[in-house]
Amino acid sequence: MQTQLAPEFAGTPEGQEADAILRRCVHCGFCTATCPTYQLLGDELDGPRGRIYLIKQVLEGAPVTRATQQHLDRCLTCRNCETTCPSGVAYGHLLDIGRKVVEQRVARPPLQRALRWLLRTGLTSPLFGPAMRLGQLVRPWLPAALRAKVPPRRAPGAWPQTPRARRVLMLAGCVQPAMLPQVNAATARVLDAAGIQALVAPKAGCCGAIRFHLDDQLGALAEMRANIDAWWPWVEPADGSPGVEAIVINASGCGVTVKDYGHQLRHDPAYAAKAARISALARDLSELLPELLPAWQARLGGRLPDGVPSRLAYHPPCTLQHGQRLRGGVEAALRTLGFEVALPAESHLCCGSAGTYSILQAGLASQLRQRKLEHLHAAGQPQAIVSANIGCITHLQAGTATPVRHWVELVDEALARAAAPV
Repeated sequence: MQTQLAPEFAGTPEGQEADAILRRCVHCGFCTATCPTYQLLGDELDGPRGRIYLIKQVLEGAPVTRATQQHLDRCLTCRNCETTCPSGVAYGHLLDIGRKVVEQRVARPPLQRALRWLLRTGLTSPLFGPAMRLGQLVRPWLPAALRAKVPPRRAPGAWPQTPRARRVLMLAGCVQPAMLPQVNAATARVLDAAGIQALVAPKAGCCGAIRFHLDDQLGALAEMRANIDAWWPWVEPADGSPGVEAIVINASGCGVTVKDYGHQLRHDPAYAAKAARISALARDLSELLPELLPAWQARLGGRLPDGVPSRLAYHPPCTLQHGQRLRGGVEAALRTLGFEVALPAESHLCCGSAGTYSILQAGLASQLRQRKLEHLHAAGQPQAIVSANIGCITHLQAGTATPVRHWVELVDEALARAAAPV
């Protein structure tokens, strides 16, 4: 794709990056076949190829309109198109550039600005936890739409305290400790079962994804730098002792962001090298499965304990299968442990969660969720639906009575039951 960048973008780092990405696109249109919003709306401008054209026009100096902004807003950033693209177009990074430019030139309606500010400020605030606990206390009396966003509180259980020779950092996240605290605790326990200690840096916070996708890229970069500072004493201990083996992340939406720190901060002389190191250390929990499985199998003794939901339907999050390019590991490991795992039809398509998308684009998100749940329910009449990202889990649970859980919760439950006295 030939481009003629406007003078204000020519020669800038973002302009050069965008130009290189645009030139890889060969107009083939394969991406439209796997784009969820194109499938729903049938509009070329609501598919990756159309949005690429819009961004190209913006960077070439064409007028930017509210319609341009709306078409970019409707993108889920699922990056399914990147998996499909035969030319390796880095659509996600191009979209980040396009959205930033459009946001600077198109004023949003006041209510939209207020909602976006509330989301990016509230979800990452220390007050989110107390607010969620209050919401859980009054949950039965909340309106249905709000109740769907407030999961019932579950006790997380004990966090292992035994020191281990092998240590990893774990990103607690901003909303997960308040909404689904049992996921982090379960992760720490299953790692402990394999002789690995999970540590949480007290000053680490949001990975930056929420602000980055809600018109505050500068704020997101600040959060990334703050996390790097919080993690660095464990990565490079001042006393010269060995650092942690990895930064383990059990929310794939956070994982894809942390793995991008090196790219996002590559022009920051003070943080570029550290950010690259952090990205190299970042691991989705599923990437550790090959070394975790033997210890788990030994504890289970070759069978799942009674009472553990064994018939599962698995929804692989977009941020795992398309963003991080990790496919097959979770379902293979669960089957090795004795679970029956069905991968539904259209497993490559987004469920509609996409961070705050389910709030900002509620109609499209609901349609995608309904379509996804129909396929999940048809996949062997599951006792539970499992996934690997808090956004997908809470979004799907709002549309079904079937329990939707993080896969690590099922492993943790199986290990606990196996260890319980008869």
